[in-house]
Amino acid sequence: MGTNEDRDKDAISELSSLDDPVRRRLYDYVRTCDEPVSREDAAKAAGISRTLAAYHLDKLADAGLLATSYARAAGRGGPGAGRPAKRYTRTDQELSVSVPPRDYGLLAGVLAEAVAADNSGAVREAVAAAARAAGRSTGGEDLTAALRGCGYEPATSAEGSVDLRNCPFHRLAREHTELVCWLNLHLVRGLLEAGGQPPERAVLAPRPGRCCVVIDPPERVPETTAARWRLRGGRRSARREGDSHA
Repeated sequence: MGTNEDRDKDAISELSSLDDPVRRRLYDYVRTCDEPVSREDAAKAAGISRTLAAYHLDKLADAGLLATSYARAAGRGGPGAGRPAKRYTRTDQELSVSVPPRDYGLLAGVLAEAVAADNSGAVREAVAAAARAAGRSTGGEDLTAALRGCGYEPATSAEGSVDLRNCPFHRLAREHTELVCWLNLHLVRGLLEAGGQPPERAVLAPRPGRCCVVIDPPERVPETTAARWRLRGGRRSARREGDSHA
């Protein structure tokens, strides 16, 4: 395993691939797609030719920012269908650069181990309270902006639920899944409270490749729960009561 300095040098080299504005548009498009993207679709989204798109997509793949696969278009198969087309999707690789070198991931891991070692559950509840307070202090009326400000990638479905397409704490979640999911739940509930919305909209629904939290549409919150939230005065009451709901 390399040193922090070695990792930062590699990350700088890989992240420099995004300095090109065309390459950045392609990367941003691919990372918002749930399914692997063809060169044609990426070119259309970026407003460039297929040949130019292929060049930049392959550069992003060489840098480790995109993963590649091969597949034929839906409905095409058998003799005469041609070769499978190259497709691109984002990777789970996490890149960050710190100058001078820092290792906040190590600190987070140490703290997570300390929480796991506490059999009383008191530290876990303290983490929930702190996460909820952080959500209340950073949130606002615009839920989407608040989620993005915390590192989430929200996507609203046709039914009105909000799917979080990533976990901002993915690296830590791989080893401390339960703790990170608990933290995510209360952080998002704090964001909802800050916007005057029932925190119970945020529920745990773990799925591969997604954050473990989903935000249900307002109408799915039981009327009794929503009524209690309205009686408490929403956001103003949440801030007065501090961490008592965590």
